[in-house]
Amino acid sequence: MSKLKVLVVGASVAGPTTAYWFARAGASVTVIERFPDLRSGGQNIDIRTVGVTTMRKMSGMETAVRAKLAPLEGLSFVRSNGRPYGIIRATGDPDQQSLVSEYEIFRGDLSKILYDMTKDNENIEYVFEEQIASLQQNEKIDGPITVEFTNGFPTSKYDLVVACDGATSRTRAMGLDCGVRDHIHRVNAWAAYFPIEQDLLNGSKIGQAYSATPGRFIALGSDLSGVNRVTLMGIHPRDDYDATVPFREASKQGDYVLKSFIAQRFKGAGWKTDMIINDMMESEDFYATEIVQVKLPSLYKRRFVMVGDAGYAPGPTGGGTSLAIAGGYLLAGEVSKHKGDVAAGLKSYEEQMRPLINDLQKIPPLVPGIMAPQTAWGLVLRNYIFAFIAWTRILEYAQKFFANSFANSDKYPLPDYDWVA
Repeated sequence: MSKLKVLVVGASVAGPTTAYWFARAGASVTVIERFPDLRSGGQNIDIRTVGVTTMRKMSGMETAVRAKLAPLEGLSFVRSNGRPYGIIRATGDPDQQSLVSEYEIFRGDLSKILYDMTKDNENIEYVFEEQIASLQQNEKIDGPITVEFTNGFPTSKYDLVVACDGATSRTRAMGLDCGVRDHIHRVNAWAAYFPIEQDLLNGSKIGQAYSATPGRFIALGSDLSGVNRVTLMGIHPRDDYDATVPFREASKQGDYVLKSFIAQRFKGAGWKTDMIINDMMESEDFYATEIVQVKLPSLYKRRFVMVGDAGYAPGPTGGGTSLAIAGGYLLAGEVSKHKGDVAAGLKSYEEQMRPLINDLQKIPPLVPGIMAPQTAWGLVLRNYIFAFIAWTRILEYAQKFFANSFANSDKYPLPDYDWVA
């Protein structure tokens, strides 16, 4: 394994995790990232189930994550007048989490933790502001991939190329010779994330969530820096197959056009929406994306393989970060276990990942529509249901049967591997 040369594409979560484990296996790893530096901010994400298990195998990671947790103790669901009708809190048990995770952290903070854990490793090299121009694989012989780069990094051969660049992966399109949106399954929802300078929570560590028809959802949470972080979601009926086309078209035209589209969509939603939208228009840390699932017939093609959202984005299930972290561990572990037989290692990686993917991609009933119903009567009914759930605390007992992301960590045991470093 010591001579294995690995190229990892993407330096968010899946990429650095994959690099960490391949370096532990003795490989020489290059990580390329198309942006000039790590992306800060982003949405709050969480680590659950198999992600917790993997994190505990990475020396120092759990401590680092705990030091950067988002200051979120619970989520209060409010009416248009600001009055709450139910609060959901964390369970206090990291191995049996609720809707509010014990490991709630902003994507940029988790990316920075993983980068700091790997940047000084002698087996890992990071190259920023670089992308793949072409991949050349021999169709008949199982061997290295020749990679050409866009911005001057030398053309080279790699024993393995790992796509970790998200659900709309350009690398996946090149490696599988398909379109960027091939293998993407829509759930007819999108989300936008940004900070605002106003403290609309008045210093509280209880976040707030508000829904308005048709299909508009807003969540507010605190940041360690003192600002509020906002999530806006546009949720459309599942059978309206063209519903997200206007969002995608606006996103192609830059942040200002996309912000204007979102502002129009949330116009008249009530509650604190006007203040939030005004701040969104001024925000320089703005990110928006369509929520999708990625479903592939195979996770690899000869020496090309995918980890994280590029291979198995779970959409609205809440398992994306955990799948990405576990995927990097299992890929490096299985390739290492087969001691130079890359094809056998990739086959075993697929076999290990499939049960996890199948479980964590299962969208629970009524999700994501229940977050923001389309009709007024649907919203009233949803509010009463949420109030009952919060009051009875029934979710604490039923959630592990409702969604696999809420399952106990021991539901998904991981194999142990022998590492050389």
